[in-house]
Amino acid sequence: MQALFIGQSYIDVTFITDEIPTGDEKAVARDYAVSFGGNAVTAAFACAKLGVIPDLLTTVADDWLGRMFIDMAMSYRISIHGRKVARSSLSFIMPHDRQRAIVRCRDDHYLHPFPILNLEGCRALHIDGHQPDAALYYAKACRERGILTSLDGGGVRSNTMELLSFIDIAIVSERFCGQLAMSNEQVLKLLKDKGAKVGGITQGERGMTWFEGDSPVRQLDALHVPDDRVIDTNGAGDLFHGAYVYSYLKNPSSSWETHFRFARAASAYGVQHLGNEARLPSPGDVIAAAAAYGDPLQ
Repeated sequence: MQALFIGQSYIDVTFITDEIPTGDEKAVARDYAVSFGGNAVTAAFACAKLGVIPDLLTTVADDWLGRMFIDMAMSYRISIHGRKVARSSLSFIMPHDRQRAIVRCRDDHYLHPFPILNLEGCRALHIDGHQPDAALYYAKACRERGILTSLDGGGVRSNTMELLSFIDIAIVSERFCGQLAMSNEQVLKLLKDKGAKVGGITQGERGMTWFEGDSPVRQLDALHVPDDRVIDTNGAGDLFHGAYVYSYLKNPSSSWETHFRFARAASAYGVQHLGNEARLPSPGDVIAAAAAYGDPLQ
């Protein structure tokens, strides 16, 4: 095991349409994609596509959608450690003008405890706060072993405050700040006070504000992708997380600014494609996107 990702799995149905029918109406979408979904799950697939194949502890149902998800993971050689649920979860995603509307159908009633895994050889843990009991257990276990711990703080969950005490790389969203009714500055201080070595807040098109250690807060602007190239921004943040974990695993001695610049370029590539699977880049795709949008990595 090189890395462990923990999250909630979805099957994502993404479609582009000019209108949403109501009542007794029908509409035909202009395009659609079906893929895996979920924050840490998508990050794990991104890490695998880039070249470091992680293990994934996630929800799996014994239904046809669950079997489809397992097939997807097998095609990327990702080892699935399933936590059984009765039904697979679904997301219906409608991208529009750099935004997206989402309807989620989620089963997070776990039928069994989370599995206890052998962490030998593991160098990074990435979690999104789903499966809070498993997330906390493995964050503590990895901290004890000196394994890097990373959190996608897309939202405040039941034990987020406790979890943060065991997180090295805490990257949260502006939604996270809003849920805590705190300013960005207050949240960055909170992350630092909780012990994060690196903390940041993603801001969509405005990039990310972040700190490392005791250094001043820095701004990393997003790469500007022309409007006519942006197709689907859903999952761009998940891709960002998976790409910086990959960059760390590939070059652990590099700076976090280097890892984040790589991840930023991965996201810039991803928003030009419909659906999570189509948006996954190769390392060459990331380098090409960085060069095309003004931040050459080589």
